[in-house]
Order: sequence, then structure tokens, then C-alpha cells
Amino acid sequence: MRISTLIITALVSFAVTAVAGAFLVPALRAAKVGQSILDIGPAWHKNKEGTPTMGGLMFIVGISVACLTGGAYRAVRGDMSHIFILLFALIYAAIGFFDDFEALRKKRNLGLTARQKFFMQLAVAIFFVVVMRFTGNLSSRLYVPFVNVTVMLPEPVYLVLASFIIVASVNAVNITDGVDGLAACVSLPVAVSCAAIAFSLGYAAAGLAAAALAGGLVGFLIFNFHPAKVFMGDTGSLFLGAVICSLAFAMDMPLILAPLGVVYIAETMSDIIQVTYFKLTNGKRLFKMAPLHHHFEMSGWSEYRVVGVFTCVSAVFAVISYFAAAARNAFA
Repeated sequence: MRISTLIITALVSFAVTAVAGAFLVPALRAAKVGQSILDIGPAWHKNKEGTPTMGGLMFIVGISVACLTGGAYRAVRGDMSHIFILLFALIYAAIGFFDDFEALRKKRNLGLTARQKFFMQLAVAIFFVVVMRFTGNLSSRLYVPFVNVTVMLPEPVYLVLASFIIVASVNAVNITDGVDGLAACVSLPVAVSCAAIAFSLGYAAAGLAAAALAGGLVGFLIFNFHPAKVFMGDTGSLFLGAVICSLAFAMDMPLILAPLGVVYIAETMSDIIQVTYFKLTNGKRLFKMAPLHHHFEMSGWSEYRVVGVFTCVSAVFAVISYFAAAARNAFA
């Protein structure tokens, strides 16, 4: 696989996403598909009430077109990793779509219940791992980055661990989507790093999917950067999270998600810590507000600063993750 192929795939995804967005945003606005803002959020976020949601559809289209066209040759030769990644992410996007649709129908920022989403996501995660395992695209060997150790796990143990990683990762990305452009900006270095890792280790189809993701995110940011003209909604954030975690599995190194997704983890942990501390202290809060990006907003940071700092942190760990994963060749 050539670098030029990755660049072309990214450009196709960017172009299709940008064109789709030019039509989608006015259509969503005309259909009054507006986001409801919870009263418990930062007061100034109420100004965003009514901003069209489900905008993730634009990069779903762009990434899908880029994967199917750019990866056609790989598919014909039997490398179907990018197809599995895309199908897996599309199923998660469907769950997000139902969640967004229910929230819009009820005219409040609550769609499917947490229980419904969890079991649906878990079922899809198990299905993905089983398909990847039995098509030879995934092993039960668990590669540990940085220490360059591979641990062979029993099949049931690997299935449980993999399913937990997938559901946790997808929802961590979903939690990060709370400020204009944040989830997309933080995920861009992740996508570029995945493309570089895939190129370095010879995972051609996964590299194409990662390049398509990077291009789609840039196209989406035309409409989502502050002040956002559209939000990605759960439709987009669940798709985004699914692509990212499935890329790690397609490269047979799911644990690379730990350094690669450090911002997602910090966001999720801040939520968990806040809730736990609140219950243990009878109503006290450790953070001004959770998840973490809201804490910094409440501390006086502008949305630009939150996005800028979080993206820089993501970029630094994306580079670290690349070198950690690329070292696998030397110890293979």
C-alpha cells in the first residue's frame, strides 16, 4: 500500500463529506431536527438549543464512499477488514440514529434508555469480535504496547474482554462529544495515528479506513467547529467511536486504545469519579461539572481553549501510540 493511496482516500472522504454537509445542514434545519439542551449543562449552552443534530450522517456517507471505492481492490483480493469496520460502525450508527430519533420525538435530550443502549451495543460488539475472529482477521493473542509482550488468552476470556473494551470505548467517544468540534478534533490525531500504524505494520485495509475517517472528520469540522452549524448527534458519535475501536481490533492490538484514547478515558473517568464522589459524600462534587470538558468550561475556559488543549493532548498521545505500536515489528 502506498501513502498516495491513503491520501487519495482521505481526500475522497473529505470531498464527499463536505458536499454532503452542504445539502444535509439546510435539510436538517428545514426539518427542524434541533438539539435539546439539558438545563443541568452550562447556562451558555442554552444558546445552542435548536442547532441541527444528526450531522454525523455527512461523514458517515463520506467515509462509506471512500472505504468502498478506495478499498475495492483490497476486498477483491480477500482483505475485508475495512468492510467489517464499516459495517460494524454502521450498526452502531443505527443505534445512535434510533437514540437521536427518540430524543427528537420526545423533544428532550433523552432517547433510548441506558439499559437499551448497553444491551444493543454489547450484542453488536460480540457479533463483531466473533466475525473478526472466525474470518481470520483477529487472534486471541493480546499484544501489550510499550512492554512488547503478547499474552495468549482463552477464547471466552478474550471475547468478554474485547466486548467490554468495545462498549467502553464507543461510549467514551460519545461522552467526549459535548463542545463544538471537540470529538472531531480530538479524534483527528487518533485517525491519523491509526493510518500511520496500519501503514507501518502492513494492515492495508485498516489503513484505508483510518484515512477515510481522517478525511471525513476534516470535512465535518467545516460545519461543526465553533460556532457549530450542526452537531454529530449519537448517530455520528457512536459511528465515530465504533470506527476507532474497530481499527485497533483490525490491527490486532486493542490495548493501543489506552494511550491512543487518553482524552476519551479522562472524560469518562471524570464522569465516573464525579458520580462516585457525589454518592460517597452526600452531594459534594469533586469537579465543577462532569465530564471533564465542562469542568474547564465552568472554570472560565472558552470552547476554543478546551478544544485546542484537548486536541494537543490527543495529538501528543497519538504520536506516542504510533511509536509504541510500530515497535511491534521489531519484536515480532
